[in-house]
Amino acid sequence: MKRPGRLPRIPGTGAGHDNSGTDLPPDGYGSRPAFGGRFMAPLLLGAVLNPLNTTAIATGLVAIGHDLGTGPSGTAWLISSLYLASAVGQPLMGRLADLLGPRRVFLAGLLVVCAAGLTGALATGLGQLIVSRVLLGIGTSAAYPAAMAMLRAESLRVGREPPRTVLGRLSLAALGSAAVGPALGGLLTATTGWRGIFAVNVPLALVPFLLGLRRLPRDTVRPARGGDRPTEHTPLPALLRNRPLVVTCLRHGLAYLTIYCTLYGFTQWLEESHRYSSLTTGLVMLPMSGAAAVCSLLGARTKGLRAPLTAAAALLALGSGGLFLARGGTPLAALLLISALFGVPQGLASTGNQAAVYAQAPPGGVGAAAGIQRAAQYLGAIAATALIGLCYGQRATDTGLHHLATVTGALSLALVLLTFTDRALRPRT
Repeated sequence: MKRPGRLPRIPGTGAGHDNSGTDLPPDGYGSRPAFGGRFMAPLLLGAVLNPLNTTAIATGLVAIGHDLGTGPSGTAWLISSLYLASAVGQPLMGRLADLLGPRRVFLAGLLVVCAAGLTGALATGLGQLIVSRVLLGIGTSAAYPAAMAMLRAESLRVGREPPRTVLGRLSLAALGSAAVGPALGGLLTATTGWRGIFAVNVPLALVPFLLGLRRLPRDTVRPARGGDRPTEHTPLPALLRNRPLVVTCLRHGLAYLTIYCTLYGFTQWLEESHRYSSLTTGLVMLPMSGAAAVCSLLGARTKGLRAPLTAAAALLALGSGGLFLARGGTPLAALLLISALFGVPQGLASTGNQAAVYAQAPPGGVGAAAGIQRAAQYLGAIAATALIGLCYGQRATDTGLHHLATVTGALSLALVLLTFTDRALRPRT
């Protein structure tokens, strides 16, 4: 049987080091299986924190606004502040992981998350909550780039790339935690008050921190010598000249702008206009969560990209039509259907656009390209909060929801056209 090929050795690094700064044990070290559960568990638990915090706040915004005497235009800062911090924090933490070692950055980020959770749980005003959300954005941004660096080090240890299922677990952890966030936020708000949404970060961060201390390989940082400088990544201007990649990131940003308008705008309307409790609102959003998770798995198994991405855009337009028809007396079954209609495209768009980025990125520029895609998603979320504040003002009414649905419907139709006419998505013959 032919022995599988090993990854090329980086000159000058020696047998036990990778340029990420991670100590690489020799093959067979401790008989630990490659990419096994002991290694992946802390990485996966850390990776859920950022997406979970982006969405769990959705079903607590009304309660926070009532307690602190502010409306949707004020609580919108709790959404945008985390996305702004994450947009800056993801590339920054990735660079620090290269310089200081991914294990150190991973664990330090989890400690920042604990501090942020305590700050939010003890906050007495909106300003302190915004500080907490900024700290959450910075701390949770460490997990994903540090995890990718450690996966690279592990692949060098065993001489093969990580299986697609391993990378898929990181993607599913992010999407799944974001999907269940509204339900968790509603449960915590109903049982412990909105402060529980912040306090829960302490145990959620401590578990991967303690596991990481025991299970993740230690970092060793040393100055790079002439022969072991890593290959430079493709510069940002060159990536921005890659038209298919730019179109993919634009498509991803537009899709998530619409999804986040629904996630935050629909939930506030359910509580303020439909008079649902935060717990009931979270349950209404469960179909969105379940559909997103299921369709992310289905989307990962599709061969082409054009069909699922076009279907995602069309379903966003259909869901926007449902929002436009919704009223204070709309039956629960119809509301559940609207929720599901936005979950399906979330799963399809997430996996489809991720696959497109990896296919369209130039050699050596996949990481930077993925960072641009993530930034486009954060910008879509920030734009969504601005739209919600503009459409709702001080209260989420039927009229405000219909204005919001009109905007998302127009964006969805533009997304259908952008996706269908994208030649880069056509199968190659």
